[in-house]
Amino acid sequence: MGKVEEAREFLEALGMPRAQQADICCYVLLAMAGMKPFSKWSDAENGWIRIHDIIGFVNTYYGVDYAENSRESFRKQALHHFRTAALVEDNGTATNSPNYRYRLTEETLQMVRTFQSSDWEKTLSSFLECHEMLINIYTSKKKMTMMPVCINGGDFQFSTGKHNELQKAIIEEFAPRFAPNSVCLYVGDTVEKDLIKNVDKLAELGFEITLHDKMPDVILYREDKDWIYFIESVTSVGPMEPKRILEIAEMTKHVTAGKIFVTAFLDFKTYKRFSESLAWETEVWIAEIPEHMIHLNGDKFLGPR
Repeated sequence: MGKVEEAREFLEALGMPRAQQADICCYVLLAMAGMKPFSKWSDAENGWIRIHDIIGFVNTYYGVDYAENSRESFRKQALHHFRTAALVEDNGTATNSPNYRYRLTEETLQMVRTFQSSDWEKTLSSFLECHEMLINIYTSKKKMTMMPVCINGGDFQFSTGKHNELQKAIIEEFAPRFAPNSVCLYVGDTVEKDLIKNVDKLAELGFEITLHDKMPDVILYREDKDWIYFIESVTSVGPMEPKRILEIAEMTKHVTAGKIFVTAFLDFKTYKRFSESLAWETEVWIAEIPEHMIHLNGDKFLGPR
């Protein structure tokens, strides 16, 4: 096993996320410890070092060719996270100063020097008793920023972002107003694509879904009316335009329930960007004015109130 792979093993043992086990992060650890390809871990050092020096070290001893303008990649992908994980420290000068430097902390130096020795487990355990694994820190932060959403009476979570913010509004604001007593048969998350997918009910209704089909963002079914709502959550792309209607029609050609096509937007400004591309015989719902809808249905709703 070469030094880069050994460094990766070291970072994995410390609980660094996979992105912080990449080659560039391994090279940073090796350079900061002064580890050349045939150096012994027990000879590690922790002198103050600039990113410029790190790049020069790995280019010289590991046969890579990082350009000087890649300094920001070293900082953002490795050093920033190493500092959060308490592996490195800086000398306290301004970050844009030519005198700004990093070094391994004393605790990290002891772990590096004992790596692959009989004392490794002891120094690793001692470090982890005082410092939470970075992978756990990041997971906790991600959980804290998740958006709770109630779907079909159950508690779920959407990852953050405008698309999921709108999907949450569709389920919690649109559905009670315009699809009362409906159930959600499908909704995806930007991370977990099929957060809800009632395959049995979709099949019962006549859906023929293949791996190549792009499901609408939200599918609701109202059994008392036998209506299916196909809803696209649009923040940047994907409204109910004629081509999209044809795609869904092909996917649902054996579905006999009434079909309602809805494009949902977060705000009126976004709606105006897409208004000219929306298909006729579809509906528009805007989250910032949740009590109202726009009907692109000709004379279907014409008449006095």
